[in-house]
Amino acid sequence: MKLKTIATVLALTAGFAQAQSVDVKNAWVRSAVPGQSGTGAFMALTSKDGTKLVGASSPVAGVAEVHEMKMEGDIMRMRAVPVLDLPAGQTVQLKPGGYHVMLMGLKQALPNGSTVPLTLTFKDAKGQESKVELKLPVAASAPGAAAAPASGKADAMHHKH
Repeated sequence: MKLKTIATVLALTAGFAQAQSVDVKNAWVRSAVPGQSGTGAFMALTSKDGTKLVGASSPVAGVAEVHEMKMEGDIMRMRAVPVLDLPAGQTVQLKPGGYHVMLMGLKQALPNGSTVPLTLTFKDAKGQESKVELKLPVAASAPGAAAAPASGKADAMHHKH
């Protein structure tokens, strides 16, 4: 799926005259059960020339936002990030417990093995916007990672985009 995702990104950004070349790898969405209101999308983003991730959208969610989770003292806090810098040549990880795309107001369950369309919006140093359309696999944990241990408590990560 990784190669397909990269090919999708390159094909769609090639249509923009000044589009940023952003490489998307290891992209996935955490599964969501019926009635669950939110989940997260995760990936590694590498921008060739440096750009900013300024937005996200998906037809499966009422709202999609870039969020950051971080510890403030003993409390894990999450907040929306209107702009996420992607420095030239550096990979920025969107992962559980850090930056991620929060999908809120889910319109349907997202079962393991399904796919989720996600559009990312980037803005370059000149202010030119470009969009990248992806189809991300849905999984309970990162593809290739060990399954997360079961817990009787709600997973704090399910509030993400």
